[in-house]
Amino acid sequence: MAGLDLRVRPGELFGLVGPDGAGKTTTIQMLCGILDPTNGWAKVAGFDTVRESDRLAEHIGYMSQDFSLYASLTVSENLELFSNLFRVRENERRERIERLLKFSRLGPFLHRRASQLSGGMKKKLALCTVLIHSPQILFLDEPTTAVDPLSRRELWRLLYDFIRGGATVFVSTPYMDEAERCDRIALMHQGRLVACDSPSQLRAQLGLEVLEIRASSPQFAISLLKQDPLLRGVELFGDRVHVLVESATEHLDRLQKSLTAEGVTVHEIGVVEPRLEDVFISKTSAPEAAPTAAYRPARPKVQGTPEEPGAAVVVDRLTKRFNGFTAVNRISFQVRPGEIFAFLGPNGSGKTTTIRMLTGRLAPSEGQAKVLGCDVTRQPELIKPRIGYMSQLFSLYSDLTVGENLDFFAAAYGLSGATAASRKRWVLEMAGLGGRDSMKTSELSAGWKQRLALGCAVMHDPKIVFLDEPTSGVDPVSRRRFWDLIYSLSAAGMTVFVTTHYMDEAEHAHRVAIMHQGRLLGLASPRMLKRRMRAGEMIEIRSSHPVEVAEVLEGEPFVLQVSLYGATVRALVDDAERDLPPLRKLLGSRGLEPDTIQPASLSLEDIFVAFVRMHEQRQQAVQP
Repeated sequence: MAGLDLRVRPGELFGLVGPDGAGKTTTIQMLCGILDPTNGWAKVAGFDTVRESDRLAEHIGYMSQDFSLYASLTVSENLELFSNLFRVRENERRERIERLLKFSRLGPFLHRRASQLSGGMKKKLALCTVLIHSPQILFLDEPTTAVDPLSRRELWRLLYDFIRGGATVFVSTPYMDEAERCDRIALMHQGRLVACDSPSQLRAQLGLEVLEIRASSPQFAISLLKQDPLLRGVELFGDRVHVLVESATEHLDRLQKSLTAEGVTVHEIGVVEPRLEDVFISKTSAPEAAPTAAYRPARPKVQGTPEEPGAAVVVDRLTKRFNGFTAVNRISFQVRPGEIFAFLGPNGSGKTTTIRMLTGRLAPSEGQAKVLGCDVTRQPELIKPRIGYMSQLFSLYSDLTVGENLDFFAAAYGLSGATAASRKRWVLEMAGLGGRDSMKTSELSAGWKQRLALGCAVMHDPKIVFLDEPTSGVDPVSRRRFWDLIYSLSAAGMTVFVTTHYMDEAEHAHRVAIMHQGRLLGLASPRMLKRRMRAGEMIEIRSSHPVEVAEVLEGEPFVLQVSLYGATVRALVDDAERDLPPLRKLLGSRGLEPDTIQPASLSLEDIFVAFVRMHEQRQQAVQP
């Protein structure tokens, strides 16, 4: 990285956003005095990060991506240990610990070992250990990576409470909705600062207009639009396609006609405000030749219905127990050939356990499952050669080159000679890895490793590929390129079974299964999940005081759920038309007159949170 100039104001929530290898972690470690800059200087809390690093440490908190907890200690013991390390006075310690336990909702788990906590709970405990000494400035390096939406919301609420005390927060994140929460954000690319401003100003500076298209077969529509040389960018947001153009009026009618001519039904098309992700991709996405196999237009090949005997996956009351703990509890569903089927659920909901059973790596305790017509219990050896599997850790050999990894997996799948060479060429083209076959895998960014891992998983042309949280911790640009590859595989007839924490990725699937505590809570297409949901209606409020607005609304009985997204507050109510006027009046009476207040459509994240909370309420109702 080179020539970085930044000024962060006291009490500011400042975000750092950029692709893999942009320099985010290096920047944070230099500001914390962990790394010394090669050139230039930095002052944090008034201290020089090199000459006064020891004194600086007393005034800051730092939470790395590999946060530090003592796995063998309980929640309480970890908090006591870090209180001692930071020399927190005894008369202040009890009050701080009680406050952090309340904010983090970790009170009921005080005596549970850290090793027994879910991923989201570990992140919250790690944040509490950093906050225990009330640092003046808090540095967080992607604190919510690989954390489910419920835990992400709780983590951010904990941060908002900390910021209200006057502290400064400097956070890096791969999530655009989290970047929207920041007062200002810096966009980094290849070690340089490409933009720095408030989210609203960055959107205004895009210099392009955005056309939003809702159409039948959005994946096919986007593959067609990516062939249009007059468009400046094409991206998929849930079931909507965003097209970046210099002038919307010049392209609106033309695009509608061209899509219709190809058999795509355009339900809606119009100009919308750019999203922050539009800005991010526009400013940080380096030009890259599109992989031919990934972008060639191909009509969807989802075949049949889930009830037909030719289903790729059939699951009937599948159950898995570990020492009395039920990880997967009597789930049933079917997946059709060529379908992109997404498993969506919090940490510890049973997603990975289900995949391990379906791939023959783990025997079920009860129930049945068939993959490509083979029983997972009696015929696992027949399943493994016909499927592909990509784990969260990518399962690559870092000391081998890209080409050597592909050769290794080809041999492992029994491919040789001309067949192996042909498949290798196909994978290199499909994944956009051409010209990188001699690079050491250890030298690849996370996004490139991700593509290579997918290529290795489909080297033998399986009928179905299982992807277990394949994009966890990968930046938005890499995630979108990866999903282009998934679309191409599905369009060619391959079934894709994917687990994910990202709501926008679940929107891309043909159908979504919502898992929680081992149970299947909902199963339908993203659009049908939203249509069938009767949890309430959404009101969206834009305000210059979003935290205060959220606190006021959370105390009202007619508000069912409150979520913060930057300067936007989303409130779930029974009836938006009925509840909007009293809500506006309430905020006005508190001196919080909103900039805008209007009904809004439910997002898939809203649906997910509603399903989980309804399930938890039902459980509480039946408990003695």
